[in-house]
Amino acid sequence: MSVSAQIRLGVREKLTGPRGPFEIVEENVLGERMRVFKQRARSLRELLRASATHGDEEYLVHGEKRISYAQHLAQVAAFASVLSQRYGIGKGDRVAILAANCAEWPVAFWSTVSLGGIVAALNGWWTPDEIAYGVADCAPRLLIADRARLERAKSLGLAVATLEIESELAELLRSAPAAALPEVPIAEDDPAVILYTSGTTGRPKGALASHRGVVGFVQCAAYAGAEQALSELAASGTAPAAAPPRRQGITLATSPMFHLSGLYATIALQLAFGGKLVIRSGRFDEAEVIRLMAKERVSAFAALGSMGPRLARHPELAKHDLSCVESVGFGGAPVSPAVQQLLREAFPNASSAQGIGYGSSESVSAPTTIRGAEYKLHPTSAGRVIPTHELEIRDEHGKALPDGVEGEIHIRSAYLMLGYWGKPEATAATLKPGRWLATGDIARFEGDLLYINSRARDMILRNAENVYPVEIEYRLEQHPSVREATVFGVDHEEWGQQVKAVVVPENGVRVEPAELARWCGKTLAAYKVPTAWEVRAEALPRNASGKVLKDVVRGAVKSAFLEE
Repeated sequence: MSVSAQIRLGVREKLTGPRGPFEIVEENVLGERMRVFKQRARSLRELLRASATHGDEEYLVHGEKRISYAQHLAQVAAFASVLSQRYGIGKGDRVAILAANCAEWPVAFWSTVSLGGIVAALNGWWTPDEIAYGVADCAPRLLIADRARLERAKSLGLAVATLEIESELAELLRSAPAAALPEVPIAEDDPAVILYTSGTTGRPKGALASHRGVVGFVQCAAYAGAEQALSELAASGTAPAAAPPRRQGITLATSPMFHLSGLYATIALQLAFGGKLVIRSGRFDEAEVIRLMAKERVSAFAALGSMGPRLARHPELAKHDLSCVESVGFGGAPVSPAVQQLLREAFPNASSAQGIGYGSSESVSAPTTIRGAEYKLHPTSAGRVIPTHELEIRDEHGKALPDGVEGEIHIRSAYLMLGYWGKPEATAATLKPGRWLATGDIARFEGDLLYINSRARDMILRNAENVYPVEIEYRLEQHPSVREATVFGVDHEEWGQQVKAVVVPENGVRVEPAELARWCGKTLAAYKVPTAWEVRAEALPRNASGKVLKDVVRGAVKSAFLEE
């Protein structure tokens, strides 16, 4: 065992052992013995109540709105009272939220879950047809939406009470100024959130998360941060110093709030950590985002999809002091080493604090994570398994595979989704005996580090050779003339499939497929080098998590989303 591994093991034992701050015990969860943190909040309302300690510190900043933790608690209590008394919302009732990111989104979320209700987070980019599907699927008692999306759904004749954010919500908040938080009992495994899968193929499914699951997301993130910090101190030989005065983290909300990264990793996580959440609505505009980051002194943001490269390459970046940015996170899809380096150069004070986690709407919590110097050393890894999670790589027969052998990721934890809303057959196909989640993702372990290659359905079979697109995409994005690229298989009469690459060059740059093929061939086996090419000027279409919509690129389906 290496010295670094010994250090990390010692840190884990200190954190998770008896009387440690993250002590782990075994308990019964949904009929299965599971490892859980002994000290934990038992519901999202308990997490919310604890935020009162942050008092007058700001929680939400959106335009001219600046809402402190104390004001937020008062608004949540008031709106929960309105939801209960005027709309009859109680335990198990669904409240659908369909809106762009705004300060009212978190208020509606915390109010609903404080009542034991279930937030159905509808995709704000959906078309009218998709909105109709989502409302019919979750059958909400109330739909909270902004004006633009209500207008989009106007022709549908939805048989559900609606509440418009811009014109009605503020008045409702003023109608119950002295309300207290609800007291209705909430169990850890009561349902709290329906997050809809990306729907890149077929209709989206609603992954139903429990209070335990979302609280677990927050606690596992806290554990990962503590383990990294203590491991780095121990490796440097530095004794832990007295805790410095708390400095509030300021996070830019770059992810849609209807998505895991926007709801669990932004709204819930920032409240639990006492952070400030800076929100902007509308289409992603690099210049505006850069100016907002400088104005609000943003210390952290998630560079999902093409956001990071677009910011890093924008001329406005050099005009502003962004030394405040100390952390850049990734998620939703693998990030090439070339993009990681681009962000290190653009945000040098965050160069040692990049990180990525692996998870999904179905896993709720992120079972693996990697950050800092280790991520720089292993830039294609998804990290180590976080305690309280089990992770196995299995073959098509369900047999666990050894290190170095690729197979499907299976996850087991107390935080997994309860199931797909209203879809027992899909649930049974995904949640296996013992509450193991079959993810559909292909990966391998190398030691204790996880390496994800691709979605199983993305794998290309060329002349009986398995080709994983992500490996080729990483190589293409290292080329100085390539802004972004996606790779997939297309039918071929002799080979079964051939490898096709769709490339978006840097602005004003001309790229030749022959040159790109030579570039790939320098590091990739010949059968992996694309033989079909397409160069396009427009950006690749992506979903809310930053994943490229390959079916849209192929032309198999039209875009499922509308831009803001």
